[in-house]
Amino acid sequence: MRDLTYPPVIVAAKTAFRLLGQRFTMTGTEHVPRSGGVLLACNHISYVDFIYGGFAAHPSRRLVRFMAKREIFDHPVGGPVMRSMHHIEVDRGEGVASFHTAVDYLRAGEAVGIFPEATISRALELKEFKTGAVRIAAAAGVPLLPVVLWGTQRMLTKDHPRDLSRGKTIAIRVGAPLHPTGADPVAETAELKATMAGLLDETIRGYPAEEQPPGSWWLPASYGGSAPTLAEAARLDEEEKRRRAERRRAKRDGVDPNRQ
Repeated sequence: MRDLTYPPVIVAAKTAFRLLGQRFTMTGTEHVPRSGGVLLACNHISYVDFIYGGFAAHPSRRLVRFMAKREIFDHPVGGPVMRSMHHIEVDRGEGVASFHTAVDYLRAGEAVGIFPEATISRALELKEFKTGAVRIAAAAGVPLLPVVLWGTQRMLTKDHPRDLSRGKTIAIRVGAPLHPTGADPVAETAELKATMAGLLDETIRGYPAEEQPPGSWWLPASYGGSAPTLAEAARLDEEEKRRRAERRRAKRDGVDPNRQ
């Protein structure tokens, strides 16, 4: 697979990391194989998780092809860039094509990234997981690596202004590979989530205390932060879905949704 865009994008990202004075704590990256198909399952707390999730494979010199929602590919600038990096377009209403594309990539020896939660977690804890990750890994016969990111939510996430101030710590933790068979996708997904929950707990507790004081909005409520609880986040997600549906209907009917 030819990559004309991906290498310079990585150089640009590493330059941005230095300019932002970011400190990285990376654990378990040796689990990413240097060759052969591998599926990386990442938690989702920020709009920039694609960048940092892919960086988990950088020590192994792998390029990760992320599965991303169709709307990103529809963007006039983002779409061509995503396609040039061979990321995988996902239509949430019809995911069969993206499933088969991911399996084909993995069988061809590529590294693929997926977000089992599908959307950003406002609670900053793990939401419910879709079974796609274990089903894709099982169908392709490749290892499934749990990956946890922390600190990226402080930069750019839902309901909060962008913050590109210097000096943030970014934690990336890669767990030991899982080997789903597909015999029981629900149980295997539960195992993946439990594994990632343990990794996330270790990562949050190991994060510099001075960067997440009690009450911080970027800290989950269960850890003493002021982020929404999972129940509150679910309510906010439903409200967001309703607003999006209303905008789609208004656009379809030729009505200005902002008009009173």
